[in-house]
Amino acid sequence: MHQRTIPPTGSASTTGRRRLARKALIAASALGVATALMAPVRAGAAPAPAAPTAATPLAANGQLSVCGRRLCNASGEAVALNGMSTHGTQWYAQCVTGGSLDALAKDWRADVLRVSTYVQEDGYETDPAGFTARAQKFVDAAHARGMYAVIDWHMLDPGDPNANLSRAKTFFTAMAKKYKNHPGVLYEIANEPSGVSWSAIKSYAEKIIPVIRAQDPDAVALVGTRAWSSFGVSEGSDESEVVNNPVRASNIMYTFHFYAASHRDEYLSTLDRASDKLPVFVTEFGTQNYAGEGANDFTMSQRYLDLMKRKKISWTNWNYSDDHRSGAVFKTGTCDGSTWTGTGVLKEAGVWIRERIRQ
Repeated sequence: MHQRTIPPTGSASTTGRRRLARKALIAASALGVATALMAPVRAGAAPAPAAPTAATPLAANGQLSVCGRRLCNASGEAVALNGMSTHGTQWYAQCVTGGSLDALAKDWRADVLRVSTYVQEDGYETDPAGFTARAQKFVDAAHARGMYAVIDWHMLDPGDPNANLSRAKTFFTAMAKKYKNHPGVLYEIANEPSGVSWSAIKSYAEKIIPVIRAQDPDAVALVGTRAWSSFGVSEGSDESEVVNNPVRASNIMYTFHFYAASHRDEYLSTLDRASDKLPVFVTEFGTQNYAGEGANDFTMSQRYLDLMKRKKISWTNWNYSDDHRSGAVFKTGTCDGSTWTGTGVLKEAGVWIRERIRQ
């Protein structure tokens, strides 16, 4: 859907201990958070996970879970997270800094950061240990600022997630081991499958989710859908293939992606129908065309946002970088500087999405 080009199970006692550890993270002192907020995110240095203050989304909501067709907080109340996705961290790590994440958490008032680890395109496959450490650094930095983190396995080409099954098992084992006691992660196991059947995607999910659950039995897993996470619409299908043959796992949601200038009423109607029958998380969308560029269609975008607000569907917007395309929120060159707050550093799409996250 979004074609990008390269830019310049434990025992009951164990589960109980994990839940207590997660609660302890939430209950930690505000002093530790203040220290974390003042510390920069340095290349090669992962900030120690710090518990958020009560004012933050993470402290207010705690461990998330899927209840019915909704994402719910630790009290069982339906919640909707709103935030941003990074661009590929192999290209735009310089846009994910202490200053930029302070702005996202405090100026934008975001609930969640999606950390996108590309598998190909000079990404994870070139340096598995390095990109795992980089993802953990950014997840830790989001947590230190009281935001949730979506750990995005950004497979794109090849479109069959099974082509990277072994790599995915290695990556998610490492990530789930690290965050098994932390309430602030969601695992997105396949960004945008394409050119492959739903049954193949389902088979992949039923292999990867147990890998995560073996380490982290409590966190929500997000499952990509057919045809660039369009519930199959971009390849002539619809959500019925998932409704009639769901993944055999609990505490999961299905992902949907849209780009408003390209994906019109058929896609909006699909999201509406699918979310009546399935738990859905929109982990990626843009106000532009499917390539994340061109003119913004804010009118169509608002129709999507109104639907998602009404149905409490969580979302992250693409993308928190200064890429030259119109879908990147920052003006080109911003990430070389140190100013992140306000609207002066933002493109038109950035001004628009910041305002809606702040609402």
